Amino acid sequence: MDTQKSSSIYSSLVQSKAVGSKLLAILVDPDKFQPDYARAFLKTIPAQTTHIFVGGSEVPQGATEATVKSLKPSGLPIVLFPGNHNQLTEAADALLFLSLYSGDNPEFLIGQQRKAARYLKHSSLEVIPTAYLLIDGGNQSAVARVTQTQPLPQDDVDVIVEVALAAQYCGARCLYLEAGSGALVPVSAAIIQAVRKAINLPLIVGGGIGSSAQMQVAYAAGADMLVMGTAFENQN
Repeated sequence: MDTQKSSSIYSSLVQSKAVGSKLLAILVDPDKFQPDYARAFLKTIPAQTTHIFVGGSEVPQGATEATVKSLKPSGLPIVLFPGNHNQLTEAADALLFLSLYSGDNPEFLIGQQRKAARYLKHSSLEVIPTAYLLIDGGNQSAVARVTQTQPLPQDDVDVIVEVALAAQYCGARCLYLEAGSGALVPVSAAIIQAVRKAINLPLIVGGGIGSSAQMQVAYAAGADMLVMGTAFENQN
């Protein structure tokens, strides 16, 4: 896998982190999205949106590519956020090459990545190695169910920091703290602050963020990019 391809999206993450510019990605799950609705959907996303993420835990074959193509008129960078190697498509601009560091299932630490490697070797996708840490959001997330792993408890901040540091030392270029889609509680400010202090990677935070107030708390704690799903429609 050639991670030395065009690094424009990753470079923009690093530059934004350096100057303190906050980013917002809207996550679109192809399993729940109708491409015919894309034009209307794009009119509803917040003006401050900087990226569109596309992916989900369980996505039918071909749905990712159809979704990505329908969202191209946005003009925003479209980044794959795949649940497995079958969700890859050249239609996107970049790929968060996720490794689930919080779990003990080798299939999602290296297995899915191995299955994707041959495709990516000949792909034009920008590949961004990303450490993915699932944090307890108060309910069972689709990620936990599909990967058959347990999230890290929110009150075990020291362990979360240790995992984040281990991921950085293993060569991750971004770190993603995820409370899971539909989380009852987002990743706490204490966790974000502790991880931000420990690592020097761009820090992405998602799951359970449903209001402008929650966004500001996460940004202030040190998140460089927030990821929101349909919750953004009800910000207050």
